[in-house]
Amino acid sequence: MATADFWFDPLCPFAWITSRWIKEVEQVREIDVQWHVMSLAYLNKDKDIPDGYREMLAGKEKPVRVAIKIAEDYDNATLGEWYTAIGTRRHNNGEELDRDMVAASLADVDLPADLIEAWDDESLDALVAKSHHEGMDAVGDDVGTPTIHINGSAFFGPVLSKIPRGEEAGELWDGAVAVAKFPYFYELKRSRTGDLDFS
Repeated sequence: MATADFWFDPLCPFAWITSRWIKEVEQVREIDVQWHVMSLAYLNKDKDIPDGYREMLAGKEKPVRVAIKIAEDYDNATLGEWYTAIGTRRHNNGEELDRDMVAASLADVDLPADLIEAWDDESLDALVAKSHHEGMDAVGDDVGTPTIHINGSAFFGPVLSKIPRGEEAGELWDGAVAVAKFPYFYELKRSRTGDLDFS
């Protein structure tokens, strides 16, 4: 069975679209999906980034702490279910990624309300960094999220502007599996055009 290890930060719309593609792939291909936590705030903390992006990342390490607490205390399926809940609120419904919304997302999947206490628990940052590096170090520099390890081969992407559905999702997965076989394959890229479509 093919494997897809998927690293996400709840903030990232590109990770959200790619994760929904992976959920579609689960319906049409035999794959084992494992969800993992990364952090855009951690990734960019020492980088020279635009002021506006820096402001957008302010405080966004806090939802990731909740994610890593779920990853540590519950099974992987539960982490995936919570990601679906928080991602739907954030990306499909346009809700602000604040403490109240994250608390509501926990209730959506019947997780204990006191998990929100992870929001301010800086001791969890070491676990975030560990999970982050497990995903990102294998990909290299100058990448972000989505990050996927396909059958153990690590890639940034695919970056999608809409969610492939049904067999189309399966065909894209087949292509990703095909290129993952080649250790000397690194990159296909073109400029993004058009708006993001979460439908």
